[in-house]
Amino acid sequence: MKVLLIRPRPHRETIGLQHVMICEPLEFEYLYSNLPSEIRNDIEIKIIDLIVEKKKYKDILRNEKPDFVLYTGYITHVGVIKDLARAAKSLFPYVKTGVGGVHAEVIPDDFKSEYIDFIYDRNGIDGFNLTLKMLLDDCDANAIKKELNASGSKNSSFKYKHPDRNAVFRYRKHYYYMFHSPCALIKTSFGCPYSCSFCFCKEITGGKYFSRDMEDVIDELETIEEEEVYIVDDDFLFNRDKLRTFIDLIKSRNIHKKFLVYGRADFIAENADIMAELRSIGLQAVIVGIESVRAKDLQSYNKKTTREINEKCIKILKALDIELYATLIIPLDFTVSDFNELTRWLKNLDIRFVNLQPLTPLPGTEIFESYTSELLVERERHEVWDMAHVVLKPKFMSIRRFYYELLKAYYKVVMRPCHLIVLIRKYGIKANLKMLAGSSLVSMQYIRKIVRGR
Repeated sequence: MKVLLIRPRPHRETIGLQHVMICEPLEFEYLYSNLPSEIRNDIEIKIIDLIVEKKKYKDILRNEKPDFVLYTGYITHVGVIKDLARAAKSLFPYVKTGVGGVHAEVIPDDFKSEYIDFIYDRNGIDGFNLTLKMLLDDCDANAIKKELNASGSKNSSFKYKHPDRNAVFRYRKHYYYMFHSPCALIKTSFGCPYSCSFCFCKEITGGKYFSRDMEDVIDELETIEEEEVYIVDDDFLFNRDKLRTFIDLIKSRNIHKKFLVYGRADFIAENADIMAELRSIGLQAVIVGIESVRAKDLQSYNKKTTREINEKCIKILKALDIELYATLIIPLDFTVSDFNELTRWLKNLDIRFVNLQPLTPLPGTEIFESYTSELLVERERHEVWDMAHVVLKPKFMSIRRFYYELLKAYYKVVMRPCHLIVLIRKYGIKANLKMLAGSSLVSMQYIRKIVRGR
């Protein structure tokens, strides 16, 4: 049986970070490595990454003639995946199709379609393997769906083989995250221990949080060829004991990597000593949800941080020469004065990288229902739920002006000559030109929004 695992390209309307980052499809690498031994010889499986693949999708299908096609994606891919599944069925009516990923686990109903046979809303690896076994036994789709629905609740542990990164060997040179290139991914925990109101991450595991055994994590890390490693935990900087074990194992095994991680500002502010130790074993950059300069926003987001905590965090990272990728959520009651104040604050703290996201109450989060009456776009326009489109009506300015202020603030903070000089010295001209080209493509998407006024 021939199986294709397809990662789709984003919709053309989606304002995408794929212009400045393309990460490996880790979820598919796990599926590839965890095929049951009793069926492995009966399955021919291939990962197709349409983000970097040069061949056209339909040509791939005609050449491969798959029996089963599985897709993965986020909310912005819902319409894209349905179209891809329809195309597969039109070429090969017998082909079975399925979809997994974080959005399928939280809001599976979004993927309901006559062209999609299976939606994996829990235990994706187990469900995928169950499907393959039953397809090999010539079970029909309804029987398989019945078994999938009876497969129980979501896992609260993770006992699977390490992902097979060789499964995407032909694509690996294309995977990077901004200046981290080439870059591999590794995951050491699942879920988030916090409860920010806007966050989708905690919904994926039903609010549960659990970590992998650190010895096992380091075993996997030793198999990664890339020097740059992105630890894609929803929050890696959690639990001092866990981090000390990580640091000790890295040192004892003489591992030399450069790390990019997610982390909270309050942990960094309270644990400068741990941050210094992490820097000594290769920590290069941290993505931090600074979220806002306004106290009322931090309170409404249930962030449990303050402006002062954020400032302390930023100063610690700067003193340790750890790059900060700051993300902020811009509420729709922002005025021009608020944008100016935010810009001054970011410039005064000498922040070099910032991602300014309009407040987006993602379907599936606890705040979505409270904003339904204020939505500018239909819930079904999945491609614009990218946390970059303005999906709520601004209170004190037009949509056009809001996009303009977002873009202006970004350029005032990031594109300062003093920053560009530092970045060229640190990463080189070639890497900076690549980032400039990517950020320009994102800027053009915003400029089109400004011109259209929507």
